Amino acid sequence: MLDLSRQFTPIRQEILDAIAGVCDSQSFILGPEVVQFEAAAAAVCAAPFAVGCASGTDALWLALAASAPELGSPGLAPETWDRSAQNAVITSPFSFFATASSILRASARPLFADIDPRTFNLSPASVAEVLRTPTGQTVRAILPVHLYGQCADMDAFAALRRDHPNLLLIEDAAQAFGAEWTTPGQPPRPAGSLGAAAAFSFYPTKNLSAFGDAGLLTTANPEIAARARSLRSHGMTRRYYHDEVGWNSRLDSIQAAILQVKLRYLPIWNQQRRERAARYNELFRAAGLAAESARDGIVLPYTDPRATPVFHQYVIRAPRRDDLRQYLTEHHIGSEIYYPVPLHLQVALKSLGYKPGDFPHAEQAATEVLALPIYPELRDDEQQNVVETIRRFYA
Repeated sequence: MLDLSRQFTPIRQEILDAIAGVCDSQSFILGPEVVQFEAAAAAVCAAPFAVGCASGTDALWLALAASAPELGSPGLAPETWDRSAQNAVITSPFSFFATASSILRASARPLFADIDPRTFNLSPASVAEVLRTPTGQTVRAILPVHLYGQCADMDAFAALRRDHPNLLLIEDAAQAFGAEWTTPGQPPRPAGSLGAAAAFSFYPTKNLSAFGDAGLLTTANPEIAARARSLRSHGMTRRYYHDEVGWNSRLDSIQAAILQVKLRYLPIWNQQRRERAARYNELFRAAGLAAESARDGIVLPYTDPRATPVFHQYVIRAPRRDDLRQYLTEHHIGSEIYYPVPLHLQVALKSLGYKPGDFPHAEQAATEVLALPIYPELRDDEQQNVVETIRRFYA
């Protein structure tokens, strides 16, 4: 599914030199490498401020808690989070669990809305319907997910904000570092600059990846940045003076140094991912497998013409998905299901009160999606083998 050694080998000495520099400095937590990486990442994201933290999950919580004072610091009684929350955040049920858990951790309630079946991203029309429906909750923010590395419809969400000016728009950009969105008549804008704040993950499988967990918040608001810096260090603005209950979510210098090396290569790597995705499209069409519906064949990934995706994943819809995946496994081809159970049907979130059928597009996607191997170093013959194996399965 992913061969990290192919990325590491050509930059091995650069990485080792960067790590050695941190070891020599003996400044391991929030050292100068962190400051340098934050500045470099902020520039790439066209955001004035970037705040490094311990993980993408923490970045989501920091984005919520620092952006909305009403959401505040993490609750101390997990068993009462969803029952006591009066504030709410609208988000997608078709995402990694951290999208919802970060909302709960910020002492708010997730309100789900269905997805766009073409992009798999949060549907603005479904969000508008949720906003029209009385829930007894005060909706503080919308948290669209740039799933699989493609920006959600940020024009439509910006229009929703004009109708609801008190709502914050916060990006879950965990999978989308380097992705862009183009509003007609305007230059492209990168993920991380499209809302009040954004959260990125640098988990080792991400396009920009650390050698462990790491995350980043970006924002144009100096107050959000300052509060996020405080919250990531136990609510301190001065050493040992705690203004609120924060958390220990500091980015260590070794991870920052590694990320700074890799950041220089990311534009090339993301372009190679787009080329790999285009190659898959050509191969599937040449094999006669491409179709408009998973009832008839393989549904290829849809790219919104306003979006420049980074193809963190190449995700198809496939008939008999589970049987196909087993067949690929038997032929030593990796694949993954992102995600087999929508968030509203997860056992851990059952007290939110959702039931099967509430979000049909998300539920159908969960039965059909399959991610195929995609990374910059993937070879043409390997892609040919993937598609030929899939052709044999359906033949």
